[in-house]
Amino acid sequence: MANLLEERMQQSFINHVDENLLMDCMRCGFCLPACPTYLITDQDEVHSPRGRIALMKAVRDGEVKWDGSVEEAFDVCLGCRACEPACPAGVQYGTLLEETRYAVQQAKPIGLSEKLTRKVAFDGLFANQQIMQGTVKLIQFYQTTGIQKVARKIGFMELFPKTLRDMEKVLPKITSKKQSSSPSNPKIKVAFFTGCLMDTMFQQTNQRTIELLESLGAEVVVPKGQACCGALHGHSGEIPKAKRNALQNIEAFQHTDYSYIVQNAGGCGAFLSEYGKLLATDEAKRFSEKLIDISSLLVQLGLTDKMARHQVPVEGIVTYQDSCHLRNVNKVWLEPRALLQASPGWEFKEMPNASGCCGSAGIYNILQPEIASQLLEQKMKGVRTVRPARIVTTNPGCLLQMKVGIEREGLTDEMEAVHIVDFVYESIFQTTKGV
Repeated sequence: MANLLEERMQQSFINHVDENLLMDCMRCGFCLPACPTYLITDQDEVHSPRGRIALMKAVRDGEVKWDGSVEEAFDVCLGCRACEPACPAGVQYGTLLEETRYAVQQAKPIGLSEKLTRKVAFDGLFANQQIMQGTVKLIQFYQTTGIQKVARKIGFMELFPKTLRDMEKVLPKITSKKQSSSPSNPKIKVAFFTGCLMDTMFQQTNQRTIELLESLGAEVVVPKGQACCGALHGHSGEIPKAKRNALQNIEAFQHTDYSYIVQNAGGCGAFLSEYGKLLATDEAKRFSEKLIDISSLLVQLGLTDKMARHQVPVEGIVTYQDSCHLRNVNKVWLEPRALLQASPGWEFKEMPNASGCCGSAGIYNILQPEIASQLLEQKMKGVRTVRPARIVTTNPGCLLQMKVGIEREGLTDEMEAVHIVDFVYESIFQTTKGV
């Protein structure tokens, strides 16, 4: 049985992992200091990008036999892609990791429990927005009926792993959608990618995204028929299902009468920006070329200049935690900082290792809680040196992870984590009463 699995795995790697991309790696080691898992595991080469690429090639060539330790090396990777900006050879590590996980899924025997979980998640929850909305309504019911208080009081939550208990504590309060109105003479027309989690658990943030853009003279269109971006599918070895979602989104945004497709979640933005690579079609490339992050668009529309005109007393320190994918894939890190630096009433201070992964990485903090917790602990050490009143993030996963960190450290009375849209919105409309 073991020999059969090894043969199947090798053949799957041959079929699905691009040898040419593997050969791009020069083994120079520039990626090592950029890799969080390499550093957190006491510089274990197996948990570095260079080491994992070597393993990919060795499995493909039949030089290393497949076993649990090899699988663990790939599972432990955060997929943060911090190695890519550090690589002088331009190795496409993200693509290689997704191909590897797909190859593993194709060859590895999967138990009934995992099959069911993947079916529910990738064919249901993150494929059908109505199912996602129904799930979030259950969370809203749990929050508003008193069930949440009772569950905590009787110790019901103690039946769950610590990671899930911590996440339950910081779930946002679910709000209802509101209607908005477009400006009479718009300066620009944009389409808004609402996202699955952002349009359900973070509806208020999405609503404020639209209001901010409209206040700056933008007409915002929300195309119907959108699906989850497919990032969780692609990162979990479900590439065909990621392509399915990508095709649905491209169909939803096929109109050409808007200048940009704007999104407000860093992880989604990275995957959306690579639809052209994922599908290799002209339609997909056009979709990706129109994509823009909300912070970039707000700066482009002149928000920083407008905020800088307001002179109000400084009420606290604000710092920023980069979304790995927004920074490493979309190359966006200056614009969020420009917005925070211009926000009236706040002093911006850079957090140590702000570009380092917080440990969220999609659902990594659930699947690999030990390493995720170590990374979060390191992150909170940096937070303590800055002592901010607000930690601003640009991704829902990062936001929840930083909220967990604040809760664990007992800092809820001193600071809070907020999405950049909510921070800027409140800074403008509550501090200065408008732009």
